[in-house]
Amino acid sequence: MSRRHTVLLDLDGTLIDSRPGIAASCLAALRALGHSPDEALDITAFIGPPLEDVLRALLRRYGDDRLDAAVVAYRRHYGESGFLGSELYPGIGEALGEMQRAGLRLYIATSKREVFARRIAGHLNLAGYFDGIYGSVDGGKLDHKPELLAQILSEQDFIAAEALMVGDRRHDIVGAHAVRMRGLGVLWGYGSRDELEAAGADHVVERTADLARTVRSMLEN
Repeated sequence: MSRRHTVLLDLDGTLIDSRPGIAASCLAALRALGHSPDEALDITAFIGPPLEDVLRALLRRYGDDRLDAAVVAYRRHYGESGFLGSELYPGIGEALGEMQRAGLRLYIATSKREVFARRIAGHLNLAGYFDGIYGSVDGGKLDHKPELLAQILSEQDFIAAEALMVGDRRHDIVGAHAVRMRGLGVLWGYGSRDELEAAGADHVVERTADLARTVRSMLEN
């Protein structure tokens, strides 16, 4: 397969299960603002969108609009310890290796801050699989998938029609289609089949063991 083919992969819910670390940092942010959240807080439905959207939804439960303060508190905790609460989904390392050996260019494309994505990739020995790691940056730029993917397309100068976005939430699929890229949904993350299909996923894959084969099949056709 030609090196011209490119695969962009979401991070949270696609490559890694980051729920424990994100939950701990959300709890820390709420406590920093004086709230007493339930330690069993389930944030599964919130993982995937930009952080500001996640925290806004959590703060709404308390009638609190101090979004900027919550973001600062979250990122402080996440940078200190929250990012360590992530682990690879079983089979992801093998899938990445198979795609790399097939000659595909691989990029991480996440709404998470790029600095955290790079730290996680280093911590989990992922960096060697990727030609680049992209995420959001200070000031809110590139928080949303359409803008992030457009930036990657511009910098790397590959053709959208010859690339594929892989992710577990509707934002990944919608972002891909916004830049005329196909979107592959995965079901081991935080989104459901209904969510991904409603967003117009071009294909949905259930198991990490089938990821590399599905990616190659989509790019060959």
